[in-house]
Amino acid sequence: MSRLAIRGGRVLDPLTGAEQMADVFIESGQILALGTAPAGYHADQTIEAAGCVIVPGLVDLAVRLREPGYEHKGTLRTELLAAVAGGVTAIACPPDTDPPLDEPGLVEMLKYRARQSNLAQVYPLGALTAKLGGERLTEMAELSDAGCVAFSQADAPINDTQVLYRALQYAATFGYRIWLRAQDAYLARNGVAHEGNIATRLGLPGIPAVAETIALDRILRLVRITGAQVHLCRLSTAEAVAMVHAAKAEGLPITADVSALHLHLCEADIGYFDPMMHLVPPLRTSHDRAALREGVASGVIDAICSDHRPLDADEKQMPFGEAVPGASGVELLLALTLRWGRESNLPLAQVIERVTAGPARVLDPRLGRMAIGERADLCVFDPAAEFVVTAEWLRSQGKNTPLLGQTLQGRIRATVVAGALAYRA
Repeated sequence: MSRLAIRGGRVLDPLTGAEQMADVFIESGQILALGTAPAGYHADQTIEAAGCVIVPGLVDLAVRLREPGYEHKGTLRTELLAAVAGGVTAIACPPDTDPPLDEPGLVEMLKYRARQSNLAQVYPLGALTAKLGGERLTEMAELSDAGCVAFSQADAPINDTQVLYRALQYAATFGYRIWLRAQDAYLARNGVAHEGNIATRLGLPGIPAVAETIALDRILRLVRITGAQVHLCRLSTAEAVAMVHAAKAEGLPITADVSALHLHLCEADIGYFDPMMHLVPPLRTSHDRAALREGVASGVIDAICSDHRPLDADEKQMPFGEAVPGASGVELLLALTLRWGRESNLPLAQVIERVTAGPARVLDPRLGRMAIGERADLCVFDPAAEFVVTAEWLRSQGKNTPLLGQTLQGRIRATVVAGALAYRA
């Protein structure tokens, strides 16, 4: 029976917005008390948190662990170590591994190895179609029994609308949640950047904004017919935010997220073909970025995620159009979220909610809570402390981030998972 005390910090509950200067006392993996230690309590370990904020552990809706199949890009251990170094205690793992997560045995292996690591909790997303091919539905019931919390195509399209229709009908019948990224594969074909003046000037093939909105319209119409619960992954356009706002007002059972990088970067940041700026979805206009920021602030967009995609160095040391898209980002999720909150003049509780209780409602409602009796998954951070993003600083095996060399604010001091100290700076 281990006991851990966190002393001298500011405790923030993003669900209620309540803040208080209080010590946190943990026993047997749960929050035992806030404020005053119970009689006879003696901590085995103590974290001094003066000047720090104590919040529920961050919940990240898109972290690629690269196992199985892509161990040269990252391993389950390296990426889970990166997660806890970023204050993240629960992650959703997309199914685009090699082979994809379309068999119960693969899911069970992943969950077993994750449990053995004693780091962040891993929530696998099962493949919606066999081999992510977009043609034949997987055995969702078997994958659910193996531990899948939802079903996704990752970035692979379902071009056949009837297949998507049947998938949503089946999911609605059995109460499964479907995660989809809205992109028309034909309109996006061969594109590497947002279709606009900058892509034209650079001679880069474009992906128009309508590639997202046409696909999103198809999804929303099928949700309206089937009643399926759908989570929309990585919105990138202003029109998509408006469409989701209208759909939510109508009462459709949808949620949405956005990548943290898309709250801060836009197409102009491509500069002179910087391959680190080659992302999925592509960086859009400054108008789109402003709409995303407002969408998160208003709650139209429920969560901010890292969309963590560790890559081998060689995959980014190529011309922009040939470089593999994606960025490593799980360790930077909190700092980027805090920057967005400061620039938007939002209360800290509202900002933290978008990376804790907000994504928890999508992934697991038991997460993102700060109350006595709850599981002790906690993040302790210093909101004023600065750090420079360097390849050496990143614990992820993937060093591919467009933020290398930048100074960010908000350092993780400690991460607690199920009452155990998983990371300490």
